[in-house]
Amino acid sequence: TTETQKNRCWNPQSAMVEKGTSLLKKMEISVAEAEKRTGKNAVNMQETYTVYLIETRPVDAASEGTNPVPDSLWRRYSEFEQLRNYLLVTYPFLVVPPLPEKRAEFVWHKLSADNMDPDFVERRRVGLENFLLRVASHPDLSTDKIFYSFLTEENGWKETVFETGFQAKADSRLKALNATFRVKNPDKRFAEMKHYGDELQSVISQLLRVRARAADRLYGVYKVHGNYGRVFSEWSAIEKEMGDGLQSAGHHMDAYAASVDDILEEEEHYADQLKEYLFYADALRAVCRKHELTQYELEMAAQDLTSKKQQREELATGTIRTFSLKGMTSKLFGQETPEQREAKLKMLETQIEEGEELVKERNGECEEFVKSAWVDIERFKEQKDHDLREALISYAIMQISMCKKGIQVWNNAKECFSKM
Repeated sequence: TTETQKNRCWNPQSAMVEKGTSLLKKMEISVAEAEKRTGKNAVNMQETYTVYLIETRPVDAASEGTNPVPDSLWRRYSEFEQLRNYLLVTYPFLVVPPLPEKRAEFVWHKLSADNMDPDFVERRRVGLENFLLRVASHPDLSTDKIFYSFLTEENGWKETVFETGFQAKADSRLKALNATFRVKNPDKRFAEMKHYGDELQSVISQLLRVRARAADRLYGVYKVHGNYGRVFSEWSAIEKEMGDGLQSAGHHMDAYAASVDDILEEEEHYADQLKEYLFYADALRAVCRKHELTQYELEMAAQDLTSKKQQREELATGTIRTFSLKGMTSKLFGQETPEQREAKLKMLETQIEEGEELVKERNGECEEFVKSAWVDIERFKEQKDHDLREALISYAIMQISMCKKGIQVWNNAKECFSKM
């Protein structure tokens, strides 16, 4: 849209929301379509990729009866990844919604694992829209300015997000999270939540594997019914009185065999809902891991402070409580002069002051992290319970409906046989 159209549509500043109010109350957001494009990549090689059209419009326009042209812009999947990485670094204490899978997992034989497959691209479009709606309805994430500009500014967004310096923070955080460290006093609640994340991921993986196997079998069973149709049709050709009935029954069997494609396409939608929580389990564990890191940094700062205080005491009293190289060298090469000791004491005093300040700061960070993270984990648990219950109920209803259609096909076939 042109600048004048944008201004006529709505004032973007009016959509900026207050803390605690979700952006969805102000703005309608959708990923309207996906488009395949070809272009040169960073190393000047030709590549084919998919872009997604994000459309936004003000909510109050609908209530006022006007229907402005939505603002729209195109984004690649890699830009969605960039946005999520930024959110992970900026809000380490929040369970950041996951993106849909980059490549199809838990596929059954007829489902393509190709990430350019139209059905996969369509499911990913739905998943990306779901991701934006999750972020836009989150009490904290929805107020983020970088997220807002992702939705509304096609040009310059990448530069804006890089200017935040999130990449450097992300790299150092990643190194720290991958390092092996052991917390001396782990918070029991976070340890249990991390264990729960592991278990949740395990059961959902198993569920998706079972479902993929069942889809394979179901597809085979439905398609083999097409053979009934072929045989009834051939049989009808050699019968006079029974011919019409057999022919009709054959048509019902053909329709039954063909119906499995739509059934399994709908099933895939429920599988994607489960997959979202498979990836959510990762996001939950990431928060617990970041808490461990915060706790570890506090413990290291406290340990360093204790060590400095011990050194001060040793210098002041002239007694060395633990075996050290310093103790050995002073015995071998004589004691330090009073001036040298005074200078060291002065330096230690400064380091202790700085250390006490750091421990205080780390303690505050840890307390703040726990408070914020626990509020969001409780919010997430409520959302998870609601979503998974709804998904499982809908899946059961779908299975019941499928069985009813199967019964109907055989009732229709029975009618055909009765008329012979």
